[in-house]
Amino acid sequence: MEEVEKEKISTIINKYKKDRTYLLAIFQDVQREYRYLPKEAIHFICNELNIPESKGFEVATFYKSLSLTPRGKHTVHVCLGTACHLRGGPNILDTFERELKIKKGETTGDGMFTLESVNCLGACALAPLVRVGDKDFGKTTPGIVQNIIQEFKTGE
Repeated sequence: MEEVEKEKISTIINKYKKDRTYLLAIFQDVQREYRYLPKEAIHFICNELNIPESKGFEVATFYKSLSLTPRGKHTVHVCLGTACHLRGGPNILDTFERELKIKKGETTGDGMFTLESVNCLGACALAPLVRVGDKDFGKTTPGIVQNIIQEFKTGE
């Protein structure tokens, strides 16, 4: 597990003037820095803001956007909304699972990819849609899944 840098986290906390009402924003900034929310960081933040740790973990586990486990450098979101589902979204998800050798919700051993499904990405005309970071791949077929993966592997 990665060691948290208290100075770095203190800088984030101070950005919000040690205001406990910004706990979620602080957690999001820390997660952006580490690609997950380390438990040591939650302990430190709660101590600095004089918040019970139970409250910190309650917030950290309530929001789906926060993760207590390391996430990949690239998050692959496979849409399984109605249009995407009807046009093969589940098959696309299965293909990503096979190619990345992980299940939905997991991260590859090299820390490169985290695979997730989402209920809607808001672009039904492009179904089935895959989003990696802020890049969309519309009308995705199982045949191009490997190309998507390769694009992000070689783009490093």
